[in-house]
Amino acid sequence: MNIYVGNLNYKVTQEDLQELFSEYGEVVSVNIINDRETGRSKGFGFVEMADDTEAENAINNLNGTSFGDRDLKVNQAKPRENRDSRPPRNRNRY
Repeated sequence: MNIYVGNLNYKVTQEDLQELFSEYGEVVSVNIINDRETGRSKGFGFVEMADDTEAENAINNLNGTSFGDRDLKVNQAKPRENRDSRPPRNRNRY
């Protein structure tokens, strides 16, 4: 199961999340999303866990808990929206 982890402290590393979630089961992958231009964390990421029951347990136990001086937002990740289905942004508003 793929898990969304939001409200991350910008100093949290992928290793930190790996360690946190591995307390609940096998972690397949961890990916903290970084800004393309600055390389700085955007404050959210994804954790993939092998077992859905362990993932649900991690979600239930970690959502709202303090980690790195911030209260985590943890839930099952939603499928990524197809970028082509979004209406085009009007870059020339004025």
